[in-house]
Amino acid sequence: MEKNKRELTLRFLAEPMDVNFGGKVHGGMVMKWIDQAGYACATHWSGSYCVTVYVGGIRFLKPIHIGSLVEVQAKVIYTGKTSMHISVDVMASDPKLDELIKTTHCVIIFVAVDKDGKPELTNKWIPQTTEDKEMEHYAKKLMSLRIGIKEEMKGR
Repeated sequence: MEKNKRELTLRFLAEPMDVNFGGKVHGGMVMKWIDQAGYACATHWSGSYCVTVYVGGIRFLKPIHIGSLVEVQAKVIYTGKTSMHISVDVMASDPKLDELIKTTHCVIIFVAVDKDGKPELTNKWIPQTTEDKEMEHYAKKLMSLRIGIKEEMKGR
């Protein structure tokens, strides 16, 4: 698969309607952007309609100010038979400046589905670079942690 099929970036300005009571962009709006970028990346990679099945470890690092240039960068970091782990970073800056600052990070998992909503096979991603291999390892580690939490929560 081509590199450009596994990565996608959305760019836009944070608008006044995105504001929370503290005068910054609302966390729910950031989560919406994450889901949109993740969905676009997953469907582009798989060529299928995709559904969100898990959003994990969302980390809000810095606030986003109204009027900021926002970039939501999504990329495939691991694939299963029907699932895709998408790493999403949200970056922001004053549009007059060149430096984007990471404001939010998470991993979101999508499953490719057919017209009846049943999971279907997706394209396999094979890491090529050292960074790609590290990101795949990161995705596998998160998967292992999720399984451990699920086991721990059984019967509660």
